Amino acid sequence: MRCEEMEAEDNISTVTQFVLVGFSDLPNLQGLLFGVFSIIYTIVLVGNGLIVVITRIDTALQKPMYFFLANFSSLEICYVSVTLPRMLVNLWTQDRGISVLDCATQMCFFLILGTTECLLLAVMAYDRYMAVCNPLHYPLVMNQKVCIQLAVGSWISGVPVQIGQTCQIFSLRFCHSNRIDHFFCDIPPVLKLACGDTSAYELSLCVVVLLDAAVPFVLILGSYGKIISTLLRLPTARGRAKAFSTCSSHLLVVLLFFGSATITYFRPKSSHSPGTDKLLSLFYTIVTPMFNPMIYTLRNKDVIAALRKLFLKKF
Repeated sequence: MRCEEMEAEDNISTVTQFVLVGFSDLPNLQGLLFGVFSIIYTIVLVGNGLIVVITRIDTALQKPMYFFLANFSSLEICYVSVTLPRMLVNLWTQDRGISVLDCATQMCFFLILGTTECLLLAVMAYDRYMAVCNPLHYPLVMNQKVCIQLAVGSWISGVPVQIGQTCQIFSLRFCHSNRIDHFFCDIPPVLKLACGDTSAYELSLCVVVLLDAAVPFVLILGSYGKIISTLLRLPTARGRAKAFSTCSSHLLVVLLFFGSATITYFRPKSSHSPGTDKLLSLFYTIVTPMFNPMIYTLRNKDVIAALRKLFLKKF
């Protein structure tokens, strides 16, 4: 009996590869899915790339608001590139294997960039708060040095925590299966494969999510509470509409990202199903980054004017 237990432990500890199940349950749609996700990836790269370019070259967009927007668009490109290229390769080759190291690396970058997105959205909300509620102090407070510090802080603050969390998860032994019923290495489906009681790790995940997502979200709500209060005191409807137009795009992006991510990570465990998890993850990891450039450009006259100038120069 003792020998059998030792043999089982050896088998558990020598898992070197996972299998990303992805959308293999739709065998007749693999080509269509590859085409659709390739188009989405192209839209994400081109749309967000254009925003980065025009905010760098157009002098009318040399403002803190557009500096943070360029950072956000760069982030969206990185965020989607962590998951989508691997998924496209899996759909094209039907080879769904991923090494434990590659899986851990993908998860780590995904978590770091997700934390960066939460923090950057909070910074962008603070920028709008200063512009609307303290317009006279805005140029002094949101100077170039402060903007760079806020952006750098957003990019690096989550690095040590998420590296630690990834190491903690991959220090577990995996014994239920090596098949991850997802299209990328996310925490919930990987934890399902772990041996024994994982409640402590799930509690740790909740604490980290609360710190990295809930705190920025509360700061965003506080900023927009102040903004709305200020807008309601403006004397003219035209002034209110002009001020709110600079905030509405950001608020819509916040609701899309935080809404879908909250449903994914804070639903009761009993309501989790692989199909629903994949659908929700698709929404906040791929679909939302695709729509973000459209949300910002269609509702922003300065960005539309800059794009028009760029294309008139080219053609």
